[in-house]
Amino acid sequence: MTPATHVTPSANETLPTTPVIDVEQLVAHFQRGCKTGPLRIGLEHEKIGMALDADGGVRPVPYADEPGRPQIRDLFAGLCKSGDCEAVVEGGSTIALKRKDGSITLEPGGQFELSANAFVLDTDCKSDLDQHLRELLPLADRLSIAFIGVGFRPLGTWDDVPWMPKGRYKVMREYLPTRGKLGVEMMKRTATVQANLDYVSEADAMAKLRLGVGLGPLVTALYAASPLVDGKPTDFKSYRAHCWLDTDNDRCGVLPFMFREGAGFRDYAEYALDVPMFFVYRHGTYNPAGGMTFRRFMAEGFHGERATLGDFETHLSTLFPDARLKQYIELRTADAGPLSHVQALPSLWRGLFYSQSSLDAAWKLVADLTTEERSQLRAEVPLQGYDTKLRGQSIGPLVEEMVRIAIAGLRELGSEGGVRLLDPLLEMAHERRCPADDILSIWHAVGGNPRAFVDKTRLRVD
Repeated sequence: MTPATHVTPSANETLPTTPVIDVEQLVAHFQRGCKTGPLRIGLEHEKIGMALDADGGVRPVPYADEPGRPQIRDLFAGLCKSGDCEAVVEGGSTIALKRKDGSITLEPGGQFELSANAFVLDTDCKSDLDQHLRELLPLADRLSIAFIGVGFRPLGTWDDVPWMPKGRYKVMREYLPTRGKLGVEMMKRTATVQANLDYVSEADAMAKLRLGVGLGPLVTALYAASPLVDGKPTDFKSYRAHCWLDTDNDRCGVLPFMFREGAGFRDYAEYALDVPMFFVYRHGTYNPAGGMTFRRFMAEGFHGERATLGDFETHLSTLFPDARLKQYIELRTADAGPLSHVQALPSLWRGLFYSQSSLDAAWKLVADLTTEERSQLRAEVPLQGYDTKLRGQSIGPLVEEMVRIAIAGLRELGSEGGVRLLDPLLEMAHERRCPADDILSIWHAVGGNPRAFVDKTRLRVD
């Protein structure tokens, strides 16, 4: 399974150039994603870095700064020296690393992301993540950079965060403010952990997409880890999830067609065709698409260029529903919080998706919700978490039951190691506690001291 995060095309990477002339080719693209071998699961983990200055100050990590001060460019250089990897260069700057075990990419505000290879066993995802952190964190320590387990940059303001030198982000940061108020916040200051899963057929893919969207608010409540904004406590459990509510409704939110009987790949392709494109990438340049849809790109071209399957793959990576279809399924509703939660996410979704009995049981939790109720949950959970009401009742019991169903699925699959990884999630769900509650407790315990807060929330691996 290809890692889900799209690495910027460059001289080091070639995307499919087959011209796309009709919807059937797009449907066939999804069909080619159907797996016949063992089903695998992959992990993506975004991490927010903080520069620890010699004077005790804490700030975002710039791409490049004065020599001797913390900078992302040195992280890439250090990782290149320590491992077998290939630098992805754009405009003279390394903006990603391609490795035999996945890739490391750079998000708009400097969030450092592991897009790992996929594994059959969920516990192998945890081991792979730990190995990545054992390589990254000591290097970061030497460079006076601390990565923290939160879903939204808690300290400083939006203006403090520098943009990373990637051409696609320049186009996005100019376009998204025309669509919503929080799109650039999403780009600069949020961090997520994501699971990517296989499907075996069109029907299986749609069943998993529906379940991913249906359970999305419950996972958000369980993983909520972003209660601080601009160095101050807020009433939000997940400000990261709140940002997605006002980013771009053309490409975000609940997709009602997923829940129609008989919905399939064609329905998703038709949806994708009518979402405005950010850009067309040609010859090393991101050309703003001016709101052109992919349907129009296929029919008319763009400045003499024809739409290709590579363009379609890139376009799919710019759609942001809670569960996203490519040649696998991406599940996108969790805050990147403490390491225990990050390590557990592949186990949670594997237990829910790869046991048919658990998939069926989990679907019963959310099967009869209306489109309005799904949208309501998505809107209210970021603020209220477990206390969100559905038909007059708290969703807390649904979250706890979801974790118990995943545990039963893992036991059916023979993953006792995965069950142990879910123990902290079950405990927190039973207590109706989320990482945001612990983050606020830490904040108050250190009296709002930024350096002490970073030390208490930084990622550490044994």
